[in-house]
Amino acid sequence: QVQLVESGGGLVQAGGSLRLSCAASGRTFSTYAMGWFRQAPGKEREFVGAISRRGHSTDYADSVKGRFTISRVTAQNTIYLQMNSLKPEDTAVYYCAARGWSMSRRADEYDYWGQGTQVTVSS
Repeated sequence: QVQLVESGGGLVQAGGSLRLSCAASGRTFSTYAMGWFRQAPGKEREFVGAISRRGHSTDYADSVKGRFTISRVTAQNTIYLQMNSLKPEDTAVYYCAARGWSMSRRADEYDYWGQGTQVTVSS
């Protein structure tokens, strides 16, 4: 069982930056690939990015590639989503998720989810 808690969301102007954190419970954090997803009002949950179990590999949606960076600190049981050059279309609730195998872009392949943190980008 893994519990995930996101933090770091807020209101930012377009062009600004935010860093989201996702803290995981449990000793087996390093055995999970981690993903970030987001969901805007009236839209389906969409893939943002993912990081492998040991942090050696990452994958990003085209919409955020070059602007967002995922990292993980195993000793802290935490992953981060650094978001730069934010756009109003990045406004959404952001979720982190854990998957007990390789990275995936599919939300239904993740086993554990956090409660989400709101990110609002004003124009």
